[in-house]
Order: sequence, then structure tokens, then C-alpha cells
Amino acid sequence: MRIGLLSGTSYSAFKYREYRLFWIAAAFSNIGMWSLVWGRLWLMRTLTESEVMLGLVATANLAPVLIFSMWGGVLADRFNRLKIVRITRLLFAVATLATGLLIQSGLVEPWHVLAIAAVTGTLLAFDIPSRSAMVATIVPKEHLAGAISLYSIVFGSAAIIGPVLFRPLVAAWGLEGLFYVIGTTYIFTVLTLMMMSSRGHKVRATSKTAFAGIIQGFAYLRQQKSIASVIMLGVTLGLFGSSFETLLPVFTDEVFAGGESVYGDLLLGAGIGGLTATTAITIIGKRVRPALYLIIAGVGVGATQLVFARIEVLSMAIFIAGVMGGFRVVLGTMNTTVVQTLVDEEFRGRVLSINQLTWGASALGGLLMGYLAQRFDAPTAMTLGGTVAILATLLVGQRLIRNFGAGSKPSQKSETPAESAA
Repeated sequence: MRIGLLSGTSYSAFKYREYRLFWIAAAFSNIGMWSLVWGRLWLMRTLTESEVMLGLVATANLAPVLIFSMWGGVLADRFNRLKIVRITRLLFAVATLATGLLIQSGLVEPWHVLAIAAVTGTLLAFDIPSRSAMVATIVPKEHLAGAISLYSIVFGSAAIIGPVLFRPLVAAWGLEGLFYVIGTTYIFTVLTLMMMSSRGHKVRATSKTAFAGIIQGFAYLRQQKSIASVIMLGVTLGLFGSSFETLLPVFTDEVFAGGESVYGDLLLGAGIGGLTATTAITIIGKRVRPALYLIIAGVGVGATQLVFARIEVLSMAIFIAGVMGGFRVVLGTMNTTVVQTLVDEEFRGRVLSINQLTWGASALGGLLMGYLAQRFDAPTAMTLGGTVAILATLLVGQRLIRNFGAGSKPSQKSETPAESAA
């Protein structure tokens, strides 16, 4: 009966043991990632009041993704993906625990935060392509879209649990306690990944050298215009839609005159909105139209930034943060769903690594927003970012819709899997 109720829904992917373990590992991992991102930004805010330094934290974490992600994609298409993820997650634990030790010892300085952010960013460049590509090897193709949606629920839930942990842990044990908990979640991630079978996570290499593999990946992408359009939109929104994360500590401090409590409330609002949107995606099912939803979500992210920039009432700001969180989750889920369902298996790691350029673009966007906030003010910087995000989404979205409706091979491939995704 239980299986019958799950049949035809995204939750049917839970029938597969390897996916269940992968999902549990992702739960531990994403809770740690959310707490790490926000905790590191708040740590920098306690060390310096410079908005540019906040932007540099985002840049230090995400710039390595921009630089090294293609190499991570090549490794994902040449070596065992599960083993790569086990190693990167273990190193995440080490880096996070080291941050806690630095805080507890009183030796932590801004350059330490930037250096550790750069290390974790480099790990992400090699972790994300392998981790993302694993999904297609642990569930049958007909369950791929549902598995991706369920992974988004992990992401959305972690976006709530992370902020919920932030305030009580910092209050009870200080920031070092937060980082110790994060490091522990990464250790549990590694232990869960060790329970998975390492068979079937390696594909046959289609190039003789790593550099040739990169060239081959870009050549493949040039032929897949639908995938290229999705990535282009993601990069654009990464550049101009990243002001919320970067500037949230500034809004907390200067606009709402609050501390960890207000910061945590705003994070929680964004997390609840994200989880609500994720749940809606799994319920709507086949009626979702990925290309259209991408555009709606991109415009929504920009529009909510415009509204958030001008709000001075905390309760309304929390609500708008929730709406923005919902749009961001829809954007990310539809982006991943379209790319995963269109790409051929032998190029999956490389294409997914190119797709992570959206993270690298967020690094540059974070630095830009931090500079603009310091040169003018945080509301002005966020207003500019939201305006450009809306205009860019509409511009790139026209091409995206044309590609999906052109009747080409990518368009035909996208119709059935992408519609069932959602």
C-alpha cells in the first residue's frame, strides 16, 4: 500500500537503497553547508565591519569553483565519483573543525576566514560535479527527475535547520560551537557514504588526457543550445542575484539594528520559503514546465530583492525573505532538472561542472555587491542587483524558450523527462 501511494510521485526514488543512503548523506552535508556559509559571513562581520570583506568571503569560497570546476568535471568522468566525494567531504570536516579551533583559541583573523573559504571552495569544485553526477547512476532514468526533486527537499530542509541551529548554538557555545557541530555533520556524511557500494560510479573516459576532456566538454556544450541557455541564465543570476546572501549581515546590523537573533530569523524565513517551494514542486509533478518556471523564478528573485531593499519593518522583511527563498529554490531545482535530463552520461560530469559556473559567478557578484554597498549603501546595491537580474532573465529567457520550442533534438529530449520532473 505504501509503495502504491508513492508510485508515480517523486518519493518512489526512495525504493532504492543506494539513493536512500545518498539522500541521508546529503541531509547531513547540506545542514553543514548552510550553517557554514552563514556562520562564516557572521564571523567575518564580528571581525570587521567592512562590506567589502563580506564580499571577499563569498569570492574566496566561490572563485575556486569558477577556476577549477571543469577539472572537477573531468575527474568525475574519469574516476570513481563516490570515492571522490568521500575524500572531499572528509576534508570539509577537517577545514570546518579547524575553523572552530581558531575561534576558540582567540587567534582567528579575517585572513584565516578568507583562506579557509578558499580551501572549501576548491573542494567544492571537485565535489559538486561528482556528487551531482552520482544521482543518475543510483536510480533508473525514469526516476531521475523525482530523485533530483527530492534532493531539493534536502536542500530546502537544511536551509531551515541550519538557521535554527545557528542562534541556539552561538548563544550556548559561541561561534566555535557552531563550527564544531558543522564538522560533525560532515563526519556523519562520510560514514554514510562509506556504506554505499563503490561499483557503478565510474564511466568510461572518452578522452586521453584531462585537457582534451575539457575541450571535448565545451565542444559538446556548443551543440546543446538548450543546456547552454540554462547555464547562461544561471551565470547571469549568479552575478546579479547574489546580493541577498552577501549583504544580509549588513541589513541585519544597519537597517534592522539586530544581532544573531535577527540574522537567524531572516535566515529561517528564507529557509521556510525554500522548503515550501520544494514541496510544491514534488506535488505539482508533471504539470511543471521547467523553462517557463526558470524564467518566472529568475524574475521573482530580482523582484523580491527590489522589495527587500526598501523594507524597514522586520516582520515584512522576514516574509519577503521567505518569498525570495522560494523563488531561489525553484530556480535551482529547474536548472538542475533540465541539465540532468538533457545531458548524455559520458559528458555528465563535465557539463555539470560547467553548470557550476553559476556558483563562480556568485563569487564575482558577491564582491561587486560588497563594493557597491560600501561605496553607496546596502539598499542601493541590492536594488541594482535586482534590476539587472530581472532584465537579464527576460533577455536570456527569450532564447531559452525558443530553444525548447524549436523542435531540435535537445528540445525533444527535454519534453518528457523535464516535464515528468517536476
